[in-house]
Amino acid sequence: MRTETVSDKQISSVDEGLQKLVNDYITQKQASLMQMKKGVITKEEFLEDARKHIAAYYYVPPGMTEKLVKAFEEYVFGYSRLSPLIDDASISDIRVISHDCIRVKREGKRMDAGVAFLSDKEYRQFIDYVATKNQVNISNLNAIQRFTDSESHPDFILRFTLSMPLVNTYSEPYLCIRKVPRVFPQVGELIERKMLDRNTAELLIQRFRQGSTLICGGNSSGKTTLLNALKETLPDDMAILVAQQADELTTMYHPDMMFLHSLPGTGESQVNYDLKHISIAGLTMDVDFFIIGEVKGAEALYLLNAACTGQICAATIHASAADRAADKLVDYAMYESRYSRNELMRMMDCFQTLIFMEHYRVKQVFVCKGWNEERKELEYEQMV
Repeated sequence: MRTETVSDKQISSVDEGLQKLVNDYITQKQASLMQMKKGVITKEEFLEDARKHIAAYYYVPPGMTEKLVKAFEEYVFGYSRLSPLIDDASISDIRVISHDCIRVKREGKRMDAGVAFLSDKEYRQFIDYVATKNQVNISNLNAIQRFTDSESHPDFILRFTLSMPLVNTYSEPYLCIRKVPRVFPQVGELIERKMLDRNTAELLIQRFRQGSTLICGGNSSGKTTLLNALKETLPDDMAILVAQQADELTTMYHPDMMFLHSLPGTGESQVNYDLKHISIAGLTMDVDFFIIGEVKGAEALYLLNAACTGQICAATIHASAADRAADKLVDYAMYESRYSRNELMRMMDCFQTLIFMEHYRVKQVFVCKGWNEERKELEYEQMV
């Protein structure tokens, strides 16, 4: 076994020291990192621990220790070279394809980020740090991970999707980050942004309170943004429960709104609470309004059953048009159901308002007029 020598401990630059210090905290001092994240020790105590570690194990030039601690602070409490992208309010998504290929979506347009990691080694160290910081296991049993950081940034909740080289065609990890604003736009601001006009907004607010609503569209079409705004218009005397996979829906004003999120199992843990389990539990609570952040699977059946029994519900779902949202929800409900497709479609008349979003705009609003028994289909009236 190789013994560490004096030359191994000599640090000639802040970048070199930072990489070594981060590596030490990932491999040897994870406990200290976790204590800081959990609030067992303060930020100041954590940084003092780093100073002591540098003094005990590194040889650094005079005056470098504080520069190194400052760089370490920015790394640990931010996201290294991605921090400026996360801070930039005009950027909604970050895609790291390789250490030297980072793309962003700025105001709806994809472009080069203008930053890069120095090497694949630095990038892989960063990925290890991100996993450690968020208490995520990236072993071969967990080569694809989805997780949320709701603590690091004052302005955004960060939703991560990480896939490792085990399942990638190329040899570097892929990292995608969706930034969800903590201070999300209210309906009035969405009108100013031309997501919808005032008449449409008043129509949706009225219908949202009176009956179940489905908001559909493609990726990054504005579904969650609209749902976040509409739910803030609900009266204070309504009890609301939100079930979601990631912490994208939050509240700024409502006093009686509960939020549950799913907890995926891993290869090392059998603990698993998916949206289906959360939906079942949520429906036993005393709530007036039930929301699922995004329907993706068997939870659709429990959402549909709730809406059919008179519970006011709302959800987002991927679909290519307003009148296709019901078909998609039924597709998901059939994973879990013994009902026929026609029976499920007949039940879908309880979703009285269907909204289609495209390019951050309300493109269609359909009102369900009921089930046509003769034609075996739902009938709609297009309002927008």
